[in-house]
Amino acid sequence: MSAVLPEALLEIQSDFLDLELRERLELLLEFSQELPELPERYRDHPDLFERVEECQSPVFIFVEIDEASIVHLYVTAPREAPTTRGFASILAQGLAGLTVEEVLAVPDDFPQDLGLTEAVSPLRIRGMTAMLGRTKRQIRQRIAA
Repeated sequence: MSAVLPEALLEIQSDFLDLELRERLELLLEFSQELPELPERYRDHPDLFERVEECQSPVFIFVEIDEASIVHLYVTAPREAPTTRGFASILAQGLAGLTVEEVLAVPDDFPQDLGLTEAVSPLRIRGMTAMLGRTKRQIRQRIAA
């Protein structure tokens, strides 16, 4: 476990690791039902969103950075893909309110540290890792612009 994890992600990680394997999947499903809705200003702008090709399901992300350097991650994932949607929700909720520096400091392998590698396919873990990677890349592009 890494010391650079922000409090929200540390709490999510701890919630997963405190559970038995089957209960971890149930928690992931709970997260899938809590994926924040897109703000109205982005609902009709699919052109702003980037497809996360590594995900089996169509997942799209968009990162916004406000004047205070706070990152806002917006994600769409189909309801029929609860695992993927759960991962998207973990990231959206876990990164909410963090600064650019805090998000960029999140370990790239954070998805492997949730205790789900025995429960879901490596392909799905790779999808979540890709969501995090693309989030960081979008942040770097925005701050460089």
